[in-house]
Amino acid sequence: MLPDTLTSRFPYIIRELAGSGGNFGTVLPLLFAVSIACGMSISLMLVWAAVFYGISGFWYRIPVPVEPLKAVGALAIAGHLSANLVAASGILVGIICLAIGMLGCMEKIEKIIPQPVIRGVQLGLAFVFVKSAFFDFILQDLWFTIISVGIISVIFLIRQYHAIPDLSAICIISAGFLAAGIQAGFPSLSVISLLPLPVLVIPSVEDFLKALVILVPSQIPLTLTNAVLATSLLVTDLYKKTISPDRLCRTVGVMSITSSLFGGFPLCHGAGGLAAHYRFGARGGLSLVFGGILLFVLAIICADPEIISSLPQGMFGVLLLVVAYQLAVYGVRTTDRLTTGMMAVLAIPLGLTVAFCSGLILSALMQYRLRKR
Repeated sequence: MLPDTLTSRFPYIIRELAGSGGNFGTVLPLLFAVSIACGMSISLMLVWAAVFYGISGFWYRIPVPVEPLKAVGALAIAGHLSANLVAASGILVGIICLAIGMLGCMEKIEKIIPQPVIRGVQLGLAFVFVKSAFFDFILQDLWFTIISVGIISVIFLIRQYHAIPDLSAICIISAGFLAAGIQAGFPSLSVISLLPLPVLVIPSVEDFLKALVILVPSQIPLTLTNAVLATSLLVTDLYKKTISPDRLCRTVGVMSITSSLFGGFPLCHGAGGLAAHYRFGARGGLSLVFGGILLFVLAIICADPEIISSLPQGMFGVLLLVVAYQLAVYGVRTTDRLTTGMMAVLAIPLGLTVAFCSGLILSALMQYRLRKR
């Protein structure tokens, strides 16, 4: 957390810029992996992420994050699913979330899902991020991991004596693209011509049926807890403001449907992203506007396929670890350590959906036991 004196002593714009890339450690690794596994255009996915970064910043006035649907992304990467199947899942998840938000059902769902279960999702997601950071990225690129840790350490030491924003995320990402540019060559302005235009994607009936069976059941519990309820709870924790879960659910629906229909990856909010933006200095919606601009620039750069293949994996791993730490800080703020802890442990081998269901069952049994007393 940034020192309180930073708010008054350092220019607001610099702090917002520092926090703008805080969630890139979640957004970029998943989108790049999906692009490689599923053949989807990384530039087009980044463009839609950039668009909704800006919209979310203007709409909420605080850095309510925009990030890919994690369960859909994980299953798409593991199964090398088609772009149309991914789009079908995003459209279905979006329709469900939009309907729930429009009908005002999140208040009822919030009463059904206890807070320790929401905290368990946060802590479990932190554990999943740590596992992914090490096995998918850090172990594949120890040299850049060491460089990234060095950057974080130097900035940490400087901040002990000077009230400056935490610029480590921006510095690590900049170093990563610099390394890719040195290896593959820096793209010229002509690369802009390679940026693909959005195209309407209409999945088949078969795609929708497969998505309804394979992808949607895993994603919906995670979306309603982490993207909506946990994000709403964390907004209050960090910013002392209230954003209703129904409002968040509606914007998740709009983002997921729109991005999926026009060649992007389905999008949502997320407690981890909110924690990351706050951790790196973001306090207002301007940070997301800056983040959207950066993502659009990355979309142009990544139109060059050689740059994509040259990005250091260690960059994503270290950023994921930072996000995991900040998410875990709030995940442990639970009133029921047994339920939250069990969910976090189960999330690694069995996934967040199983952990969520187990947490609900254990919480219900404990409540029943208390009532019997």
